[in-house]
Amino acid sequence: MSSGRLQLTLALIKPDIHSHPKLHRAVVDLILENRLLFVRSRVLRWTQQDSAKFYREHSGRFFYNRLVGFMSSGRMSAHILAGEDAISRWRQLMGPTKTFRAQFTHRESIRGQFGLTDTRNCTHGADSEEAVRREVAIFFPEFNAETWFKEQGEFFKEGKVHFDEGRIEHVPINHCS
Repeated sequence: MSSGRLQLTLALIKPDIHSHPKLHRAVVDLILENRLLFVRSRVLRWTQQDSAKFYREHSGRFFYNRLVGFMSSGRMSAHILAGEDAISRWRQLMGPTKTFRAQFTHRESIRGQFGLTDTRNCTHGADSEEAVRREVAIFFPEFNAETWFKEQGEFFKEGKVHFDEGRIEHVPINHCS
């Protein structure tokens, strides 16, 4: 990978993209092309309660009910990504939250290419290391970052991983079956 500090981040691919297999694959390909690695992946469908709890910081804002309803409208996928400066790189790849702005100022971003509205904007990403810890615990409660760094971090940092298409996860080469 490189000599920089390996960092983890959380990425969500929202229902608007997940419901279209070709778009979903295009987003996965963009993530891979930008040298972010998939540590864990999970497909899920949220209830209204799950969505409301996750976005509770936005409760009372004009878009809250629309966002909660949309995020529970279909399947989505959650991913732990790894890479040098993964949080900022994933956020840059996503592009601005406001899709209209992204389409004009960040055309190559995921939201610039595929976003429909500010709610149906394809992706979510943690914005800080604290948010990564909190959000990873929601989607991957069994995941222990400290253990992962000890056991697999070096493989990911050195690029000694293989991409498993079926799982949409990178696997350390010595763990490939």
